[in-house]
Amino acid sequence: MTTWMSCWENSKRANKLKAGGPDDQHQGLTPSENIAIIPAVLDADVKEIRIAHRIVCLQAVVALVVASIAYALNSAPGIALAVFGGGFVSVANGALLAWRFSRSVCSSRHETHHSLDVHHQLRLLYFYAAERFLVVVALLGLCMVALKMAPLAVLVGFVIGQTVQMPARIFLKNL
Repeated sequence: MTTWMSCWENSKRANKLKAGGPDDQHQGLTPSENIAIIPAVLDADVKEIRIAHRIVCLQAVVALVVASIAYALNSAPGIALAVFGGGFVSVANGALLAWRFSRSVCSSRHETHHSLDVHHQLRLLYFYAAERFLVVVALLGLCMVALKMAPLAVLVGFVIGQTVQMPARIFLKNL
């Protein structure tokens, strides 16, 4: 919650800098002619965060709908639960992606030299990708092995949930 508040405060501060007139003394490192760029970047970041959260919600809805369809076709609650479990793994993957993205956007504004370090950013990218991969493998393993759900139904739910991501991103970005 504090990261959203700090992002919001930074956005307000950037808008205040942009609204300042020519008589205002600008004592920052950003030249006064480049101030107009800052709110556009902040607005783009906020828009991307909103899109990521909407995609996660859409994945959850699709997982619920597909599980309902599986129950309607088979009248087997075990299959429907397995499809929903696979969809839940997809939702967890998308939520982890959205969370890491929003944290990286907000933290890169507060860091001084680390945000410009390409090697540091690349290490974070690899770490976050490995983290998501391990979470997906662990959750799929939990569904299939520990909860003894039907493996094919779990994988169908997961694949359908993951398939929602790309068309949803394209559709929501164009809105």
